[in-house]
Amino acid sequence: MNNSFSESYKKAGVDVTAGYEAVRLMKEHIARTNVPGVLSGIGGFGGLFEPDLTGIEKPVFVSGTDGVGTKLKIAFLMDKHDTVGIDCVAMCVNDIICCGAKPQFFLDYIAVGKNYPEKIATIVSGIADGCVQAGCALVGGETAEMPGFYPVDEYDLAGFSVGVVDKKKIVDTSTQRSGDVLIALKSSGVHSNGFSLVRKVFSINEKNLAERFDELGTTLGESLLTPTKIYVKPVLKLMEQVTVKSVSHITGGGFYENIPRSLPKGLSAYIARRDVQVLPIFDLIARTGHIPERDMFNTFNMGVGMIVCVAAQDADKAVRILKDAGEEAYILGELIASEEGVVLD
Repeated sequence: MNNSFSESYKKAGVDVTAGYEAVRLMKEHIARTNVPGVLSGIGGFGGLFEPDLTGIEKPVFVSGTDGVGTKLKIAFLMDKHDTVGIDCVAMCVNDIICCGAKPQFFLDYIAVGKNYPEKIATIVSGIADGCVQAGCALVGGETAEMPGFYPVDEYDLAGFSVGVVDKKKIVDTSTQRSGDVLIALKSSGVHSNGFSLVRKVFSINEKNLAERFDELGTTLGESLLTPTKIYVKPVLKLMEQVTVKSVSHITGGGFYENIPRSLPKGLSAYIARRDVQVLPIFDLIARTGHIPERDMFNTFNMGVGMIVCVAAQDADKAVRILKDAGEEAYILGELIASEEGVVLD
């Protein structure tokens, strides 16, 4: 039995017993993420995981770390905390698959002004949902109660994930050639980037978050809190059947920053503006904030959460595989000989 308790620490604002209760409440959510390889439960000093390396000649571990950013401010105002955990997982695992790696496990870090066990468990339920979607295990984490550093009703959320890929199967961006085709995978919304601009545009408050917009089919707040789409399973399925030459996760910096990260010198992405299936939320942001189109494409995903590059002869097959896996995928553009990085015409 755990008899840990400090009255002095509690008077300073840290209640260790609240931490124990939070762990008790989150256990059922963590259990949903167990996959083969998990060797330890939560509560130890480290999460143990034994990867299945069957058929992998030279395993390479790939790691990714990120947070949710100021999207959390929307969650605070709406007092809705069950989806931001999905965002946290997505931002990490979507990066990992750009190398061709399968996420194995995830750990979170939650820093709070005051530990409300039920709220912590709700946040972790979203993290578990994200891990289930990504097919990885939640093997541990940390909840830090930091009175005086964070307001009592606010928190920060970050995490990291580790994946594995056979060295010979790492996505080789150097194989890209002029004429290769870019395929878009639709986003679910703003995802988890650009929220400092979003909050400025709408002067976000509880009242306007509750406002319903016909073009969104929901309230502004519900649209903005839509969790980041996790692309792990469909992209890995695609990689089993088609040679994928590059993958770009469209996060902060939009098209102009993220697409060139996956291109070799001398090649650029040519995209016809009319072919980009922009989601209504982005039209609303641009119209409300009078934001130039160039800035929109340099800040947001604009409805494209991920872009994969394949040879032209594989494009139709790739789209079909992605659609069969439940993704809304379409041909977005092609590679051209150019030094501009992105040509949006």
